[in-house]
Amino acid sequence: MKLAGALVSTILLTSLSTLGQPARATELRIATQPAPHYAPIFVAKQKHWLEDDLAKDGVTVKWSSFVAGPPENESFAAGQQDVGFMGDTPAIIARSAGQNTRIIGIAAVGPKALAVVVPKDSPIKSPADLRGKRVAVTKGSYAHHLLYVVLKNAGLQLSDIKLTHLPPADLVTALLHGDVDAAATWEPYLSRIEEAGGHVLVDGTGIKKGELVIIAIDEYAKKNPHVVEKFLRAYQRGYDFIKANPKQAGELIASDVKLTPEQFSKVLPKFDYVIAIRPEHVEELKKTEKFLRSHELTKNPVDIDAFVDSRYLKTAGRK
Repeated sequence: MKLAGALVSTILLTSLSTLGQPARATELRIATQPAPHYAPIFVAKQKHWLEDDLAKDGVTVKWSSFVAGPPENESFAAGQQDVGFMGDTPAIIARSAGQNTRIIGIAAVGPKALAVVVPKDSPIKSPADLRGKRVAVTKGSYAHHLLYVVLKNAGLQLSDIKLTHLPPADLVTALLHGDVDAAATWEPYLSRIEEAGGHVLVDGTGIKKGELVIIAIDEYAKKNPHVVEKFLRAYQRGYDFIKANPKQAGELIASDVKLTPEQFSKVLPKFDYVIAIRPEHVEELKKTEKFLRSHELTKNPVDIDAFVDSRYLKTAGRK
Protein backbone atom coordinates (compact mmCIF):
# COMPACT_ATOMS: atom_id res chain seq x y z
CA MET A 1 0.00 0.00 0.00
CA LYS A 2 2.85 2.35 0.84
CA LEU A 3 4.41 1.63 -2.55
CA ALA A 4 1.10 2.27 -4.31
CA GLY A 5 0.62 5.50 -2.36
CA ALA A 6 4.11 6.66 -3.25
CA LEU A 7 3.46 5.87 -6.90
CA VAL A 8 0.22 7.86 -6.89
CA SER A 9 1.99 10.77 -5.20
CA THR A 10 4.77 10.70 -7.79
CA ILE A 11 2.27 10.72 -10.66
CA LEU A 12 0.31 13.53 -9.03
CA LEU A 13 3.42 15.64 -8.45
CA THR A 14 4.58 15.06 -12.02
CA SER A 15 1.17 16.08 -13.35
CA LEU A 16 1.12 19.20 -11.22
CA SER A 17 4.66 20.18 -12.27
CA THR A 18 3.73 19.99 -15.94
CA LEU A 19 0.27 21.49 -15.54
CA GLY A 20 0.04 24.71 -17.53
CA GLN A 21 3.44 24.24 -19.16
CA PRO A 22 3.21 24.77 -22.93
CA ALA A 23 3.90 21.92 -25.28
CA ARG A 24 6.89 22.43 -27.50
CA ALA A 25 6.26 23.49 -31.07
CA THR A 26 6.20 20.91 -33.83
CA GLU A 27 6.66 23.52 -36.56
CA LEU A 28 8.76 26.62 -37.30
CA ARG A 29 7.08 29.03 -39.75
CA ILE A 30 9.56 31.39 -41.39
CA ALA A 31 8.55 34.57 -43.23
CA THR A 32 11.03 35.78 -45.85
CA GLN A 33 11.22 38.35 -48.64
CA PRO A 34 12.80 37.73 -52.08
CA ALA A 35 15.79 39.99 -51.56
CA PRO A 36 19.58 39.66 -51.14
CA HIS A 37 19.23 41.31 -47.73
CA TYR A 38 18.44 37.88 -46.29
CA ALA A 39 20.85 35.78 -48.38
CA PRO A 40 22.16 33.68 -45.45
CA ILE A 41 18.75 32.22 -44.66
CA PHE A 42 18.26 31.26 -48.29
CA VAL A 43 21.54 29.36 -48.25
CA ALA A 44 20.29 27.54 -45.16
CA LYS A 45 17.00 26.88 -46.95
CA GLN A 46 18.62 25.45 -50.06
CA LYS A 47 21.02 23.36 -47.98
CA HIS A 48 18.14 22.05 -45.81
CA TRP A 49 20.18 22.73 -42.67
CA LEU A 50 17.22 23.77 -40.56
CA GLU A 51 15.03 20.92 -41.72
CA ASP A 52 17.73 18.38 -40.92
CA ASP A 53 18.65 19.92 -37.58
CA LEU A 54 15.11 20.51 -36.32
CA ALA A 55 13.92 17.07 -37.43
CA LYS A 56 15.89 15.72 -34.48
CA ASP A 57 13.47 17.66 -32.25
CA GLY A 58 10.38 16.62 -34.20
CA VAL A 59 10.01 20.11 -35.66
CA THR A 60 9.16 20.73 -39.31
CA VAL A 61 9.88 23.95 -41.23
CA LYS A 62 7.43 25.98 -43.30
CA TRP A 63 8.66 28.79 -45.59
CA SER A 64 6.60 31.77 -46.76
CA SER A 65 7.59 34.69 -48.99
CA PHE A 66 6.28 38.28 -49.06
CA VAL A 67 7.05 41.20 -51.37
CA ALA A 68 7.66 43.62 -48.48
CA GLY A 69 7.30 44.14 -44.74
CA PRO A 70 3.70 45.43 -44.61
CA PRO A 71 2.05 42.29 -46.11
CA GLU A 72 4.40 40.15 -44.06
CA ASN A 73 3.15 41.92 -40.95
CA GLU A 74 -0.42 41.02 -41.90
CA SER A 75 0.55 37.35 -41.90
CA PHE A 76 2.19 37.70 -38.49
CA ALA A 77 -0.92 39.46 -37.19
CA ALA A 78 -3.03 36.56 -38.44
CA GLY A 79 -0.93 34.14 -36.38
CA GLN A 80 0.60 32.48 -39.44
CA GLN A 81 4.32 33.10 -38.76
CA ASP A 82 6.77 32.46 -35.94
CA VAL A 83 9.96 34.17 -37.11
CA GLY A 84 10.82 36.40 -40.03
CA PHE A 85 12.85 39.09 -41.72
CA MET A 86 11.98 42.69 -42.57
CA GLY A 87 13.18 46.29 -42.51
CA ASP A 88 13.35 48.19 -39.25
CA THR A 89 10.41 50.42 -40.19
CA PRO A 90 7.69 47.76 -40.69
CA ALA A 91 8.96 45.89 -37.63
CA ILE A 92 8.45 48.95 -35.45
CA ILE A 93 5.07 49.73 -37.02
CA ALA A 94 3.81 46.25 -36.15
CA ARG A 95 5.13 46.48 -32.63
CA SER A 96 3.40 49.84 -32.19
CA ALA A 97 0.14 48.28 -33.34
CA GLY A 98 0.36 45.73 -30.54
CA GLN A 99 2.03 42.81 -32.27
CA ASN A 100 3.91 40.85 -29.62
CA THR A 101 7.18 40.46 -31.49
CA ARG A 102 10.80 40.93 -30.49
CA ILE A 103 13.88 41.78 -32.54
CA ILE A 104 16.17 38.80 -31.95
CA GLY A 105 18.92 39.68 -34.41
CA ILE A 106 20.10 42.03 -37.16
CA ALA A 107 19.71 40.32 -40.52
CA ALA A 108 21.87 42.82 -42.38
CA VAL A 109 23.03 46.39 -42.63
CA GLY A 110 23.22 47.81 -46.15
CA PRO A 111 23.09 51.59 -46.65
CA LYS A 112 24.08 51.27 -50.32
CA ALA A 113 21.29 48.77 -50.95
CA LEU A 114 18.71 51.46 -50.14
CA ALA A 115 18.39 54.54 -52.34
CA VAL A 116 16.40 57.27 -54.01
CA VAL A 117 16.63 56.67 -57.75
CA VAL A 118 15.70 58.52 -60.93
CA PRO A 119 15.18 57.28 -64.50
CA LYS A 120 17.56 57.62 -67.42
CA ASP A 121 18.17 61.21 -68.61
CA SER A 122 16.34 62.64 -65.60
CA PRO A 123 16.76 66.41 -65.07
CA ILE A 124 16.84 65.74 -61.31
CA LYS A 125 20.47 66.11 -60.27
CA SER A 126 20.18 66.60 -56.51
CA PRO A 127 17.65 65.94 -53.74
CA ALA A 128 16.69 69.64 -53.81
CA ASP A 129 15.39 69.08 -57.33
CA LEU A 130 12.70 66.74 -55.95
CA ARG A 131 10.55 69.71 -54.91
CA GLY A 132 7.17 69.41 -56.62
CA LYS A 133 8.11 66.11 -58.27
CA ARG A 134 6.20 62.83 -58.28
CA VAL A 135 8.06 60.44 -55.99
CA ALA A 136 7.07 56.82 -55.36
CA VAL A 137 7.73 54.82 -52.21
CA THR A 138 6.31 51.75 -50.49
CA LYS A 139 4.46 53.16 -47.49
CA GLY A 140 5.72 51.87 -44.18
CA SER A 141 8.92 50.44 -45.68
CA TYR A 142 12.38 51.40 -44.55
CA ALA A 143 12.77 53.28 -47.86
CA HIS A 144 9.99 55.58 -46.63
CA HIS A 145 12.25 56.67 -43.79
CA LEU A 146 15.21 57.12 -46.14
CA LEU A 147 13.16 59.41 -48.37
CA TYR A 148 12.20 61.53 -45.38
CA VAL A 149 15.84 61.91 -44.29
CA VAL A 150 17.01 62.72 -47.84
CA LEU A 151 14.37 65.44 -48.16
CA LYS A 152 15.09 66.83 -44.70
CA ASN A 153 18.80 67.12 -45.49
CA ALA A 154 17.85 69.09 -48.62
CA GLY A 155 15.64 71.45 -46.66
CA LEU A 156 12.43 69.80 -47.86
CA GLN A 157 9.52 67.96 -46.29
CA LEU A 158 7.37 65.10 -47.53
CA SER A 159 4.67 67.70 -48.20
CA ASP A 160 6.99 69.40 -50.72
CA ILE A 161 6.73 66.45 -53.12
CA LYS A 162 3.86 64.58 -54.76
CA LEU A 163 4.12 61.33 -52.86
CA THR A 164 2.80 58.13 -54.43
CA HIS A 165 2.57 54.90 -52.43
CA LEU A 166 3.22 51.78 -54.51
CA PRO A 167 4.25 48.14 -53.95
CA PRO A 168 7.94 47.53 -54.84
CA ALA A 169 7.43 45.95 -58.28
CA ASP A 170 4.81 48.53 -59.31
CA LEU A 171 7.16 51.26 -58.17
CA VAL A 172 9.83 50.06 -60.61
CA THR A 173 7.34 49.93 -63.48
CA ALA A 174 6.02 53.41 -62.69
CA LEU A 175 9.52 54.89 -62.64
CA LEU A 176 10.65 53.26 -65.87
CA HIS A 177 7.42 54.19 -67.68
CA GLY A 178 7.66 57.82 -66.59
CA ASP A 179 4.63 57.76 -64.32
CA VAL A 180 6.76 59.10 -61.47
CA ASP A 181 9.89 61.24 -61.46
CA ALA A 182 11.81 59.44 -58.73
CA ALA A 183 11.46 56.56 -56.31
CA ALA A 184 12.86 55.35 -53.00
CA THR A 185 13.46 51.62 -53.00
CA TRP A 186 15.93 48.81 -52.28
CA GLU A 187 17.61 45.78 -53.82
CA PRO A 188 16.88 43.85 -56.01
CA TYR A 189 14.73 46.67 -57.43
CA LEU A 190 17.70 49.04 -57.51
CA SER A 191 19.59 46.69 -59.80
CA ARG A 192 16.62 46.40 -62.16
CA ILE A 193 16.31 50.19 -62.37
CA GLU A 194 20.03 50.68 -62.95
CA GLU A 195 20.11 48.02 -65.65
CA ALA A 196 17.30 49.90 -67.40
CA GLY A 197 19.42 53.05 -67.43
CA GLY A 198 18.24 54.64 -64.20
CA HIS A 199 20.70 55.78 -61.58
CA VAL A 200 21.03 56.42 -57.87
CA LEU A 201 20.43 60.00 -56.79
CA VAL A 202 21.47 59.31 -53.20
CA ASP A 203 21.76 56.13 -51.13
CA GLY A 204 21.72 55.56 -47.39
CA THR A 205 25.45 56.07 -46.85
CA GLY A 206 25.95 58.29 -43.85
CA ILE A 207 22.23 58.98 -43.36
CA LYS A 208 20.48 55.62 -42.85
CA LYS A 209 22.20 52.34 -42.13
CA GLY A 210 19.57 50.30 -43.91
CA GLU A 211 18.97 47.89 -41.05
CA LEU A 212 17.05 44.70 -41.64
CA VAL A 213 15.94 42.82 -38.57
CA ILE A 214 15.13 39.28 -37.53
CA ILE A 215 11.92 39.12 -35.53
CA ALA A 216 10.12 36.44 -33.57
CA ILE A 217 6.77 36.13 -31.89
CA ASP A 218 7.70 36.57 -28.24
CA GLU A 219 5.53 33.75 -26.93
CA TYR A 220 6.88 31.30 -29.51
CA ALA A 221 10.48 32.22 -28.73
CA LYS A 222 9.99 31.87 -24.97
CA LYS A 223 8.34 28.48 -25.34
CA ASN A 224 10.84 27.22 -27.92
CA PRO A 225 14.24 28.81 -27.29
CA HIS A 226 16.06 25.75 -28.66
CA VAL A 227 14.28 26.17 -32.00
CA VAL A 228 15.03 29.89 -32.19
CA GLU A 229 18.67 29.31 -31.32
CA LYS A 230 19.04 26.72 -34.09
CA PHE A 231 17.35 29.14 -36.47
CA LEU A 232 19.86 31.87 -35.62
CA ARG A 233 22.80 29.48 -35.91
CA ALA A 234 21.59 28.44 -39.36
CA TYR A 235 21.56 32.09 -40.42
CA GLN A 236 25.13 32.58 -39.22
CA ARG A 237 26.16 29.36 -40.96
CA GLY A 238 24.61 30.68 -44.17
CA TYR A 239 26.69 33.85 -43.91
CA ASP A 240 29.86 31.84 -43.30
CA PHE A 241 29.09 29.84 -46.44
CA ILE A 242 28.59 33.02 -48.49
CA LYS A 243 31.91 34.45 -47.34
CA ALA A 244 33.74 31.25 -48.21
CA ASN A 245 31.85 30.49 -51.45
CA PRO A 246 30.33 33.72 -52.88
CA LYS A 247 30.05 32.44 -56.46
CA GLN A 248 28.49 29.13 -55.42
CA ALA A 249 26.14 30.95 -53.05
CA GLY A 250 24.95 33.22 -55.86
CA GLU A 251 24.14 30.22 -58.01
CA LEU A 252 22.45 28.42 -55.12
CA ILE A 253 20.04 31.20 -54.10
CA ALA A 254 19.47 33.07 -57.39
CA SER A 255 15.75 32.26 -57.49
CA ASP A 256 15.29 33.22 -53.83
CA VAL A 257 16.92 36.66 -54.05
CA LYS A 258 15.59 37.45 -57.56
CA LEU A 259 19.07 38.20 -58.90
CA THR A 260 21.26 36.34 -61.35
CA PRO A 261 24.52 35.00 -59.89
CA GLU A 262 26.33 37.82 -61.70
CA GLN A 263 24.02 40.45 -60.23
CA PHE A 264 24.33 38.93 -56.78
CA SER A 265 28.13 39.13 -56.93
CA LYS A 266 27.83 42.89 -57.58
CA VAL A 267 25.22 43.44 -54.86
CA LEU A 268 26.86 41.28 -52.16
CA PRO A 269 29.46 43.91 -51.12
CA LYS A 270 26.59 46.26 -50.22
CA PHE A 271 25.65 44.11 -47.22
CA ASP A 272 27.05 43.23 -43.84
CA TYR A 273 25.15 40.27 -42.43
CA VAL A 274 26.01 41.15 -38.86
CA ILE A 275 23.33 39.18 -36.88
CA ALA A 276 24.69 40.56 -33.55
CA ILE A 277 22.69 43.45 -32.07
CA ARG A 278 25.14 46.26 -31.34
CA PRO A 279 24.54 49.60 -29.57
CA GLU A 280 24.67 51.49 -32.87
CA HIS A 281 21.89 49.28 -34.24
CA VAL A 282 19.69 50.10 -31.26
CA GLU A 283 20.32 53.81 -31.76
CA GLU A 284 19.34 53.53 -35.42
CA LEU A 285 16.12 51.78 -34.43
CA LYS A 286 15.36 54.64 -32.04
CA LYS A 287 15.79 57.17 -34.87
CA THR A 288 13.38 55.18 -37.03
CA GLU A 289 10.84 54.96 -34.21
CA LYS A 290 11.01 58.72 -33.72
CA PHE A 291 10.39 59.32 -37.44
CA LEU A 292 7.39 57.01 -37.51
CA ARG A 293 5.82 58.59 -34.47
CA SER A 294 6.41 62.18 -35.59
CA HIS A 295 4.76 61.46 -38.96
CA GLU A 296 1.85 59.57 -37.38
CA LEU A 297 2.76 56.33 -39.11
CA THR A 298 2.50 54.76 -35.67
CA LYS A 299 -0.08 55.51 -33.00
CA ASN A 300 1.73 54.23 -29.95
CA PRO A 301 5.36 54.78 -28.89
CA VAL A 302 7.68 51.78 -28.99
CA ASP A 303 10.24 51.16 -26.27
CA ILE A 304 13.11 50.02 -28.47
CA ASP A 305 15.19 48.76 -25.55
CA ALA A 306 12.32 46.45 -24.58
CA PHE A 307 11.66 45.52 -28.23
CA VAL A 308 15.22 44.23 -28.69
CA ASP A 309 15.92 40.82 -27.14
CA SER A 310 19.49 39.51 -27.37
CA ARG A 311 19.07 36.47 -25.13
CA TYR A 312 18.70 34.00 -28.01
CA LEU A 313 21.83 35.27 -29.75
CA LYS A 314 23.80 34.82 -26.54
CA THR A 315 22.65 31.26 -26.01
CA ALA A 316 23.22 30.54 -29.71
CA GLY A 317 26.82 31.61 -29.27
CA ARG A 318 26.53 35.08 -30.81
CA LYS A 319 26.77 38.38 -28.90
